Amino acid sequence: MLWTVPNALTWMRIFSIPLVVVLFHLPYHWSDPAAGALFAIAGITDTLDGYFARKWGQTSRLGAFLDPVADKLIVAVALVLLVSKDSRFVVVLPAIVIIGREIAISALREWMAEIGQRRKVAVSRLGKLKTILQIVGLSMMLIRWDVWILPTYQVGLVLTVIAAVLTLVSAIDYLRAAWPDLRGAS
Repeated sequence: MLWTVPNALTWMRIFSIPLVVVLFHLPYHWSDPAAGALFAIAGITDTLDGYFARKWGQTSRLGAFLDPVADKLIVAVALVLLVSKDSRFVVVLPAIVIIGREIAISALREWMAEIGQRRKVAVSRLGKLKTILQIVGLSMMLIRWDVWILPTYQVGLVLTVIAAVLTLVSAIDYLRAAWPDLRGAS
């Protein structure tokens, strides 16, 4: 089951990464909104691939591996791109928090899986909310254009800061769940 609809959506998300980067750097007035829109579409495919995998019984080991990799890659790339244009502390700190947390929790999940305790650090509702806020916030920041009277970049930044806070809270939750195993008490 390598070529399923969910896996195809995940591959599309991965292949969209270089396109987001190219669009972000193009010198045209439409390039920022195009990069943001493509990032938003890629974010929507994250929801769709999981939905279709469950609905159609098309879960696979490849999909279980690729999906979180695609998510982390596209978010990290978006954060690096945004920091390259706006290096204010309010942009840099959430980027550090989000990328650092993703690396740490990925390592924690890998280790917990190795000892047979992966379910203790399975994705939580808070983790899903964090991801939604990241995708929406980063999309708005990448778009950069105001939409009517909505200051898109500023609203996106606020959502991304909130996502960074939720990122820390969810990391603490995962670490708390894993703590007995990390201490060796289990």
